[in-house]
Amino acid sequence: MLEPSHNNELPAIPGKRYFTIGEVSELCAVKPHVLRYWEQEFPQLKPVKRRGNRRYYQREDVLTIRQIRTLLYDQGYTIGGARQRMTTEESAPQQLDMQAVIKETIEELEDVLKVLAPGK
Repeated sequence: MLEPSHNNELPAIPGKRYFTIGEVSELCAVKPHVLRYWEQEFPQLKPVKRRGNRRYYQREDVLTIRQIRTLLYDQGYTIGGARQRMTTEESAPQQLDMQAVIKETIEELEDVLKVLAPGK
């Protein structure tokens, strides 16, 4: 199972296009130096780098980081094992991943609806 129980406790991902390393650190409950290390270990993580080598992550990167976090912290994979699992899943995505993304999208849309129509 890829969607861990405590990932539900992580904050919802805001509807922004780019996130700084500090924002991603908070969204994924992982320290910035760990994120920089994971960039070296997981080829899937390629944040956009701009002026002064500042990193900007996209929504897909945040979801990937949460998945890596789950494999390492919840499921007990080593870095090598998690890297192999991520590479395998790229070629054959699992239904659980899509269900998790759909569930999170629905929750975020419901939050937007509450903001747009607070009286309902």
